[in-house]
Amino acid sequence: MKKIAYSILIIIFLIGLSLLIFKKDFGFDKQQPVNGESALGITNKFFPYKNVTLDNVDYLQTSAPIGIFGGNLTTSIMGEPKTFNPYNSNDATSSELSEIMYDGLVSTNPYTGVVEPKLAKKFTILDDKKTYIVELRRGIKWSDGVELTADDVCYTYNTVIFGGFGDGSTRDVMLIDGLTPKVEKIDKYTVKFTTPKPFAPFLRNLSASIVPRHIFKQATDKGKNYFLTFQGIDTKPSQIVYLGPFHLSEYLQGQRVVYKKNPNYYLINEKNQKLPYLDKWIILITGDMNNDTLKFESGATDVLSVNGSLFSRYRELKKHSDFELYNLGPSNNTTFVVFNLNNRKNKDGKYYVDTKKQVWFQDKNFRSAIDWAIDRDDLILNVFSGLAEPLYSAEPVGSLFLNKKVALGHKKDINRARELLRESGFYNKNGILYDKYGNRVEFELLTNAGNTQREAMGVSIKQDLESLGIKVNFKPIEFNSLINRIVNQADYDTVIIALTSNIIEPNAGYNVWTPEGALHMFNKKTPNDDKKSTKPYPFELELEQIFKKGALELDFNKRKEIYDKYQEIVAKENPMVYLCAPLNISAVRKKIKNINPSRFGGLLYNISELYIKED
Repeated sequence: MKKIAYSILIIIFLIGLSLLIFKKDFGFDKQQPVNGESALGITNKFFPYKNVTLDNVDYLQTSAPIGIFGGNLTTSIMGEPKTFNPYNSNDATSSELSEIMYDGLVSTNPYTGVVEPKLAKKFTILDDKKTYIVELRRGIKWSDGVELTADDVCYTYNTVIFGGFGDGSTRDVMLIDGLTPKVEKIDKYTVKFTTPKPFAPFLRNLSASIVPRHIFKQATDKGKNYFLTFQGIDTKPSQIVYLGPFHLSEYLQGQRVVYKKNPNYYLINEKNQKLPYLDKWIILITGDMNNDTLKFESGATDVLSVNGSLFSRYRELKKHSDFELYNLGPSNNTTFVVFNLNNRKNKDGKYYVDTKKQVWFQDKNFRSAIDWAIDRDDLILNVFSGLAEPLYSAEPVGSLFLNKKVALGHKKDINRARELLRESGFYNKNGILYDKYGNRVEFELLTNAGNTQREAMGVSIKQDLESLGIKVNFKPIEFNSLINRIVNQADYDTVIIALTSNIIEPNAGYNVWTPEGALHMFNKKTPNDDKKSTKPYPFELELEQIFKKGALELDFNKRKEIYDKYQEIVAKENPMVYLCAPLNISAVRKKIKNINPSRFGGLLYNISELYIKED
């Protein structure tokens, strides 16, 4: 799921009858394909793909400039992976590192935003707008030599996703009135998907990773608990069967993850040579942003995410250095403070949240007061050196469905914040805020250690709330521990965190806003819940109905109205207080060729087409 804005070029491409049918009938008749332009003068180009059959194998051919084979790309991450199973992943690091080894039936064109075939050779949408016929590429093989067939697709959807194995996010966004689509094998290379009703996001959701039935079935046969351990970080790379562009070669905890190219990948260039060009993709585990920067400046890595405080320096450095700067506009991530509104008890009869804090966090006026007290302009200036935009909406700044009225937001107003607190019985005595029962207002604010920007945001927010008399105990902790406390334990007061949004399809956020969703973190169900105490708030149920309605509406303008409403509710209720969207600026070595960043794809979406050439 998540957010953006800057200079954009509008282009229109005709990319095949089936795609035009999708665009017209499924809510994209008013959508204009978007081609991103770097604010630094670097504009991406459109390189279409086409199907090519050679020696009875259905390849996907790119028209990107032909490169040179060989060489390594070295990038970095701050966190450790928790799994190499794409269906056990609930964090961005694990998702990125597992999904590179698998592909989906379709993908989103990084330049136009339109759905295109990937493992699928083609797809057809029938007139009932509920039936999808997907024809697979023939001759595509898993790394152990077994051919990809319809059995793999049906197993992935019927057993893994719809069967509830691993993280439930993929299943959540495909539920239609509580029902899952029907998936049937027509023949060895053809699959039919049937939805209960016309469902606008469905085709795009077919991008989910297809996994090998003959390998994963041994895990699902042993049950859901066993599946959670399957293909974990201690798995030998040689045991992982893949068909993506790269495969795991080495994982050294705290040091690096190394991927080697798949020599039999189905993407080819215009000389009919199999890609990727790169031999290896090496990912160093740096732990924090400072180490990230040091690794890049020492020449150990080829790519760096440039935060606002470094931008001026890097803009000067690039004049006499070996890297280029790319600006993709405001980040697709939505960064926010989330409150723990959990009103459940665990199996021992204890509430997850201290009862007095429950009263505070469940008070809409209290949450709104926090919203009004936070100085976003100060965050943007001091944390991001002015290279960010304020964020007030649950949708990204660049979302096609952004509610522009909500996105306007408001400036900091400490008097408005105090007024809201007084309305709920809070009072200030000697500069300390108390609730109406005489309890001092004090709570913990967490974020992930090593992310210096979030740490700086936490310090700033702590200071903002001190002006209300609130004592904030700000505590950065290790990322995996933070995720565990949010997702599995519901053990936190407030957290600064971010979610990755989809700027084209808001239904990707369904699992954030429905009470049953895997990422419904502000009133999160956990395995230890006393189920009898589960009580969704009225606004949660309203949001759930809005998302169900929005997914069933095919007209773009009507969908826009529906999703406008959800943003209004979130802005009114403030279960998450949104902060700002920093500019997504990266430094990339000039020797890395075919870099062609886009709003929809990001920076390295076309890693199979990248190659090394020293100037």
